[in-house]
Amino acid sequence: MAVRIALLGCGFVAEFYMQGLREVSGQEVVAAYSRSAERAEAFARRWNIPHWTTEMSAAARRPDVDLVLIALPNDRHLEATRVAAQAGKHVVCTKPLARSGAEAAEMLALVHNAGILHGYAETEVFSPAVVRVRELALSGALGRLCTMRSREAHSGPHADHFWDPARSGGGALMDMGCHMFEAFRYFLGKEDRAVECIAWGDLMVHKDRTQAEDNAVAMVRFASGALGVAEVSWAALGGLDLRNEVYGERGAAFTDVTRGTPVRAFTRGGGGYVLEKADADSGWVFPVPDEARVYGYQSEMRHFVESVAAGTQPRETYADGLAVNRIVDACYRSMKSKRWELVEA
Repeated sequence: MAVRIALLGCGFVAEFYMQGLREVSGQEVVAAYSRSAERAEAFARRWNIPHWTTEMSAAARRPDVDLVLIALPNDRHLEATRVAAQAGKHVVCTKPLARSGAEAAEMLALVHNAGILHGYAETEVFSPAVVRVRELALSGALGRLCTMRSREAHSGPHADHFWDPARSGGGALMDMGCHMFEAFRYFLGKEDRAVECIAWGDLMVHKDRTQAEDNAVAMVRFASGALGVAEVSWAALGGLDLRNEVYGERGAAFTDVTRGTPVRAFTRGGGGYVLEKADADSGWVFPVPDEARVYGYQSEMRHFVESVAAGTQPRETYADGLAVNRIVDACYRSMKSKRWELVEA
């Protein structure tokens, strides 16, 4: 029997989720939710989803729904999780799990108390390139991991809610640092707990758009002594820049899925969509083939569907989202204190 899904949200990340799901067998998206009737109807028509609604609880409580997939702005994740938990439906939430560690802890308590399966949709640790580096680390090819460096940068978010720290919980560090912090945990093994952070962040370019930081650098020290360095920017022109470097005592591994693509093209313009956060569609462009697969959307959607079908917890859960939120919290405290800050256990 297929895993039947209610998709909450019909925006940018929901499009990627649908692109990932279309290659996953054993699932069916039976309902879509948006606060906008026009958007919900158009999204449902585009993806051949049989039902749409502007009432979140109506989508989650449908008797033909097994899994609630949250693709909403950060300030609505707690509400959506509560709705799924009250309906007794398994739930998967996009990143970051919440706007703070306290909010994430409340969400984790909701799913625990409801006895439902819960997944944290962090694409970075499902990206085939990142998974391969983790396999190299597990095989011993890199030796004991010592340092990691990750960078994600582009010219700024696509939707207004990202720019409002009251809705998002922060700026560029919240938006993109969450990817890197979970990648660090994944590379090292999650038993290697993050213990302290030091961070810098500043609003350098988009002063007319937000009060949050549009550039940040964070260092995360783990119990093993390993160090992760995260660099993020909402002020980097040239399209999405997404890279990882992992250094061990016996080797190193590198990923670059946006600047080192196998496709080059030259266009005078008018070609339409090139890749996520592209700043131009003319001249030399470097399209990413099959973004949903390269970024990890297809793999994570398959994993979550298979987990629900088997009745087993996914490998990324709300507990992982909470761990990431607590790292982000420590980084924001450090931006204010200008010193190392402990990560809440």
